[in-house]
Formats: sequence, structure tokens, C-alpha cells
Amino acid sequence: MRGLSDTLARLAAVAARTTAPDDHVPTRLLPLVDFGTNPGALRAYVHVPADLAANPPLVVVLHGCTQSAAGYDRSSGWSQLAEEQGFVLLYPEQQRANNANRCFNWFEAGDTRRGGGEVLSIRQMIAAVQKRHAIDPARIFVTGLSAGGAMAATMLATYPEVFAGGAIIAGLPHGVASGMVQAFDRMRGHGLPLDAGLQKALRDASSHNGPWPSVSVWHGNADTTVSVGNAEAALSQWRGVHEVQDDPSSVDHVDGAVHRSWQAENGRTVLEAWIIPGMGHGTPLKTKGSGAYGVAAPYMLDVGISSTARIAQCWGITQSQEETADGPLKPAPEAPGAAGLPGRIVPRRLQGNRIEREPLPAISSAGKMIEDALRAAGLLK
Repeated sequence: MRGLSDTLARLAAVAARTTAPDDHVPTRLLPLVDFGTNPGALRAYVHVPADLAANPPLVVVLHGCTQSAAGYDRSSGWSQLAEEQGFVLLYPEQQRANNANRCFNWFEAGDTRRGGGEVLSIRQMIAAVQKRHAIDPARIFVTGLSAGGAMAATMLATYPEVFAGGAIIAGLPHGVASGMVQAFDRMRGHGLPLDAGLQKALRDASSHNGPWPSVSVWHGNADTTVSVGNAEAALSQWRGVHEVQDDPSSVDHVDGAVHRSWQAENGRTVLEAWIIPGMGHGTPLKTKGSGAYGVAAPYMLDVGISSTARIAQCWGITQSQEETADGPLKPAPEAPGAAGLPGRIVPRRLQGNRIEREPLPAISSAGKMIEDALRAAGLLK
């Protein structure tokens, strides 16, 4: 674990870059209500295309910190692709009452254990959408950016039987942090568990024994918010259950990205990794030309490759794209904001449909220093 002064310095640096999410962008998303007890107190939105396929796939999309469901959908282009291909989208959305920076609480035990908190809320949303729109249970997928990517990793770990596949974009493996200080350390690549610990965290997250969902990992090699070491750790976490070797089955270059894949004995691709040269922290986009989806925005980076289209292609829910090889990508600077910032945790309990805040527990002097630093930076009230 890094020293307290280092943690405080990083908190201040991130706070200085924090921007508010755009909650007023035009959107195709509609609210989802009455989906369960919602112990994580999340909001939910859906998009059902006009030309819905029979027994359609479902894609669950988790935004990053400081982002909203509508903003992430507009920039990523997921609903545009859903309209073309006829699948349903589900967007869980964090509330400021749970986390001041609207991060999913991927580092809090109460929100990341099967059967409770935010993971159960998302599971309940999936069940409701599955029932209302006759979703194919064999084609449910999850993806997310940064904190949303970390929560996607946790959904795959805690409910592996639900998902056929998932994609972790600039995120972290399941179970690597317990609390905010550890979260910042893991984001920087400090203190990540070894392979055995990563694989144990995955197996301990549920009683599932397989088959396991496929996993696609996306990361920029110039990411200074979430270290690219987390991409390698996520791959290590899943290689064990898929019983594949450390070395990939194949390596190629697509649209400037380094693409590695691992195949099981039956030839099925169970793991893949896309490392984008020169890209900072964000979702890789292609916003112009053939195969373009979405628009550039903070943490939504136009680097000439559409992760949205490529992920959907990997899952087999769209027509394949023509692959093109080209030269190295130009470096993509980090956008202002705080898409990986853990933020403020507000304990809560549900009384009917009302959320009550619980008294905050007493904190140590070190904890108080962190609280004071966050408050001075405007991240706490």
C-alpha cells in the first residue's frame, strides 16, 4: 500500500480534474421501474429497438465515474448498434446518494458480494428485462468502462451463470480492493494480487463450476488513471477457470491495436485482449467512416477502433466487420474528468422505496485526514 501522503496527493490531483456528468443529452433510453427490491439503490434505463429480433440478446452497459447512462450511450453508440441489430440494452445508473462521483462501488464488499447491494440490483434488473422482452437466456452480456468495467468484472464473477460473455474496458479485476485507499492503489497498479489470489477471488465469488463466460479486455497502454497492469491481472484471473495457457493462442494487429486471443480445446475463443497504443483512459471509439459508432467526449476517445462494434462482433450478436491493419495510432490525451475515481461512499438502507442514510462510523486519524482532503477538494459535503 502506498503512503498516506501519496494517496492524498493523488486525491487532490483527481479532484482538480473532476467534471460533472451531462444529464441532459438527448437519449433513446427509457426508465426501467419495478424491477425488484433494489438493495443497491440504483437507477435503470433500457433501450428496445423498433425492429426487435425474436428472443433477442441483452447487453448490460455500465458507465464510468462522473458519467450518466444517457451520456455513455450517446458517446459509445450502443443504442445505434442495437437499432441496427435488434438487441436490447440495459443501463444501470449510479446515484449521487450512493457515491458522490457516481462510481459503481466496485471496491465495497456490501456491493460486490453475490446476493446483496449493487450486484443484486443489477441482477434484478436483468431478470426483469429478460422476462418483459423474452430475452434469450444464452445471450446475455455485460460491459463497462473504468469503475463500470470493474463492476462488469464483478458481475461476471458473482453471477457467471447469467452471462455468455463480458467486456472490461479500462477496468480492474474482481475482488482486488477493499475500501477507497486500496482502490486508488490498485488503480495505479500497486499491490495487485498474484495469479493464485486473483483466481481464488473469482472462484470464491460464487459456487458456479462452469461453463464460464468469455471475457474481452480493453485498455490503453498510456492510461495514467487505471494502470494497464489491471488488464493483465484481469486476464490472469480468468485464465484459470478457462484452463488456457499464459501465452495467447494468436496475436494480430487490428486498426492499430494489439489483439491477443486464447482458445479453449474446442476452438472457442474464451479470452481476448485489446491493447491500444498511445491511448489514455477511456472507451476506444471510431467516430468517422465505415463502422463508426458514437461521438467523442471525456473518456470516450476517438482512436480509430470501435470497441462497441468489436465487442458485439466477438459476442456473435452482429455481422462481422472487415478487419483492416494500419500504422500506429496517434497518442490520445486523457480527457478531463474522473471516470475511475472511487468517490464518497454513503452507507444506506432501504425502508420500502425510501433510502435512509445511516450514521457514518467513527474513523481513525488517518481516515479523518483522507475525509478532510476529499472535503477540501469538494468531493465530500
